[in-house]
Amino acid sequence: MEPIAALHTTLSEVEKEALAHDCARLIRAGFADYNARFRGITQRAQARFEQRDWTAARRDAIERIELYDRSVSETSALLTAKLGEHADDRGLWAQIKHHYTDLVAPLLDQELNKTFFNTLTRRFFKTQGVDGAIEFIALDIEPTDRITHPVARLSFATTQSETELFRRVLKGFRFGVPYRNLDADAEAIAREVEEQLGDWSGEPKVRAVELLETVHYREQRAYLVGRLFGESRFCPLVIALTHEDDGLAADAVMTSRDDVAILFGFTRSYFQADLETVGDAVVFLRTLLPTKPVNELYTVLGRAKQGKTERFRHFFNHLSTRDEHFSAADGERGMVMAVFTLPSYPLVFKVIRDRFAYPKTVLREEVIEKYRFVFRHDRAGRLVDAQEFRHLRFKRKQFEAKILADLQDSCASSLILDGDELVIKHMYVERRLRPLNLYLREVDERLALRAVLDYGQCIRDLALSNVFAGDLLLKNFGVTRHGRVIFYDYDELCLVTDCHFRQLPTARSGEEETHAGAWYYVGENDIFPEQFTEFLGLPGPLKQALLDRHGDLFSAHWWLQLQARLKAGEVFDIPPYRADVRLGIETDASLPVPFSLTRDE
Repeated sequence: MEPIAALHTTLSEVEKEALAHDCARLIRAGFADYNARFRGITQRAQARFEQRDWTAARRDAIERIELYDRSVSETSALLTAKLGEHADDRGLWAQIKHHYTDLVAPLLDQELNKTFFNTLTRRFFKTQGVDGAIEFIALDIEPTDRITHPVARLSFATTQSETELFRRVLKGFRFGVPYRNLDADAEAIAREVEEQLGDWSGEPKVRAVELLETVHYREQRAYLVGRLFGESRFCPLVIALTHEDDGLAADAVMTSRDDVAILFGFTRSYFQADLETVGDAVVFLRTLLPTKPVNELYTVLGRAKQGKTERFRHFFNHLSTRDEHFSAADGERGMVMAVFTLPSYPLVFKVIRDRFAYPKTVLREEVIEKYRFVFRHDRAGRLVDAQEFRHLRFKRKQFEAKILADLQDSCASSLILDGDELVIKHMYVERRLRPLNLYLREVDERLALRAVLDYGQCIRDLALSNVFAGDLLLKNFGVTRHGRVIFYDYDELCLVTDCHFRQLPTARSGEEETHAGAWYYVGENDIFPEQFTEFLGLPGPLKQALLDRHGDLFSAHWWLQLQARLKAGEVFDIPPYRADVRLGIETDASLPVPFSLTRDE
């Protein structure tokens, strides 16, 4: 509908009602347009996979992430023109909300439409906290509970053998390229499933398979996602496919909830999955991962804004039922961020400090840009997905005195004190992890060894995705409940291709060798990988194990070689699952498998 050129200073009730109805339809159309464009980008994923065009797939992922804000800006501009001088009329917006409620009520994904509406009202009014008159608020409900519509899926029953079953499964999904050896893949899947379900009874163990019709794409893989039924039990089933030079191949099978939870986790980039509707897919995925928060499922399916809405809804409902105080997050006090947590809830809240202690030289704007970079970049399973929130309102009594004092002293520009309440104008919210330096003091030798080796693998995985963590101190890494090491301190993060890696010069004399401090010139951006281990504080055996497994990371040669390959446009494959769920790979599942730049790929 064309925006009207001007509005009278005073609107009659009839005019106001008509305008509210038109604006509600405009917003509904705005979200429908966004959704169509979102799906249009997502639908490119199959062709990217079939053409092995990983660079274009990465561009698509970034384009889709940026689409939401672009669509909100476009709709906001139309509303501004439509409303004119009445754009800040709360009564009118309450009427718009009423009409919009009726428009989206029949829709399965009405929650996504409501979130779009809320984004617009917050942009117009800069709401501090929430405003129920012009926003959709439902803290005490689980919006997916009302969804009974079944997501589209395919079902396969065992009729002859499990190998024959998985042959039909693979043939049931059509790709524009053939399998390298479909029969061998089906046999390998059947064999792997048999091994993973060793404690299941019955013959055959697998009675049926049920998979979502929608193939899930991410990075260099396609995933068939669903569940597997035995005589009296069921479990998740995810089959990962790769596209090799000579055709498609089944690469891995996952039947454990832990493995599938990691695949759908908060350290992963978002899937490209062309779902007709999203809420019913989330309901289905909850049957596979009943402890996975709804917000993380929406987010990993690419609906990051809805993920924020669900996280806000669930957290503030939890907070309203607790007589509990925010306290300092475990670990060392951050020089760039003030970090606090609610002990009973697995999140941390990070507020940028007004001033950074020496030796930090980064600017506030640069910190914000680092978080934007992480939001758009391939996180390779090693970076926490940080959600950005603005103008969250809390009761001041909910904070421990020490935390409140720290916020007021070092983050004053991010705070608004409003009577008994505190508004935090800008913050990041992340899943809480156990700081690696603390974890290593608390666990036995076996778990400590696994964590240290995975720490090295974390640095390696990030490097292969063109990310250099910058500050490699153990305190900047955390450990998930699955024992994976993740990086979460982004203020010194940068691209590998932007770094200046140098080999330590060899001393030319005894005087140079014993000189206090560096006797050679060190540029502002110089990085000496040989020095990485000097400041980690690892006990001798753990340090030696790290060097034995990941010694190449502590050589400038490895980084320079990687840098050259990244600059040449090479895209590296980082498998997002354990080596022992991969087909045809024999390995010790207790240890991560390193990536060598010298091996055949």
